Formats: sequence, C-alpha cells, structure tokens
Amino acid sequence: MIHVDIISDTVCPWCYIGKRRFEQAVALRPNYEFQTGWRPFQLNPEMPPAGMARQDYLSSKFGGVDRADRIYEAVSTAGEDVGLTFNFQSIPRQPNTFDSHRLVRWSESADVQDAVVEALFKQYFIDDVDVGDRETLVKIAASCGMDGDLVRDLFDRDADRDLVMAEEGVARRMGINGVPCFVVDHKFAISGAQDPSVLTHVFDLAMQDKSASVSTQAEAEAD
Repeated sequence: MIHVDIISDTVCPWCYIGKRRFEQAVALRPNYEFQTGWRPFQLNPEMPPAGMARQDYLSSKFGGVDRADRIYEAVSTAGEDVGLTFNFQSIPRQPNTFDSHRLVRWSESADVQDAVVEALFKQYFIDDVDVGDRETLVKIAASCGMDGDLVRDLFDRDADRDLVMAEEGVARRMGINGVPCFVVDHKFAISGAQDPSVLTHVFDLAMQDKSASVSTQAEAEAD
C-alpha cells in the first residue's frame, strides 16, 4: 500500500491539473494499491471570510486583469491537455477557502473525499460557483453522499477550525509554500502538477523502499 497525502487548495487550478495527472499516474501502476488523503493549504490565508470580487482579487494579486489573463493562458493550455476547460473569465468571486477545507476533512470520514474534492474543483473552475458559500458547500456535500444537515450543523458549530488550521500549519512547517504537493509514504515529496512519469517514478521508489525494509526485517529476524 502506497500512502499519498495531497496538499492543495480548492481554488488552485494547478491542483486540479495535478489531480488529473495523479489519476493518470495511478492508472499506469494498476498493481499498486493506493491510500490517498487530501490536506489543506490556503494560497490566500488573509482573504476576507466572505471573499472578494474576482476583478478586485486579480488586480491586487497580478496587477490587473490583462496580466492575469496572460498568466492563465498557460494554465488553460495545461488544463486542456488533461481534459479540463477552465472558465477563468467567468468566475464571479474569489472565495475564502477555509470552510471548503473543513468540508474536505469531514468527507474523509464519510469515505467520499475524492468525490468532494472533484466537485469543489468542478463547481469553482467550470461551473462558476462560489465555493466559499456554506450553503453551496452543504449542497456539494449532499450531492456526494454526505449528510447535508450534519454538515450544516458542523458549520453552525464552527467545528474543527483549530484542527484544520493545525493541519495547514504542519504543511507550512514542512517548508511547503506552494501547491499541489504530493507526499508519498511520508518520505518522498513532489511539488507541482508534475507529469505522470515523475509520479510513477516516485511510486516505484516507494515500493522499492518497502521491499528493502521487508528484506532487512527478515534478515534481522533470521539472525
């Protein structure tokens, strides 16, 4: 079993591309078993709780919409290569992503984490939905098989705020300052939306490391 922690933000286009490339890499290793967990990282931790107008965000982040468009051209091209069509110009708001990360955390215990992450990416980048809105997050949760009323109650009680903040803090203390980042078996870290061949190489290293550990343990027991 290969354990992979994927550290990402729910409004990071490279994270969506990275998800597709990770899925391609996993498909290239059908004989390996994977256990995947999605972990929080906020690219804009100072974002107001209600988010801000997308145009205002682009002006403050990139110095203007025109410059942002040029930057996003490369992202759009990379997205098309993995079957994603981003609607950057139609996104109405730049959300605060903290609540979406809480939903991702809760979805893990419901065993629908991948479906929720996929839905968050799709809703934001393709369907132009504000994934910082709690009612939107409740609907996403319910559409993926979670108990919507329970999720709403968890938001109302402000549940797991400290836990998600602590988990993000771990990533930052590890030196992670950009996403996506794939941490394989707590030993190997891959930064960026890398080509599937890079990921499969690390998967192979992880399996070789496991085999070496088993051999060492067997030799020790034989002695």
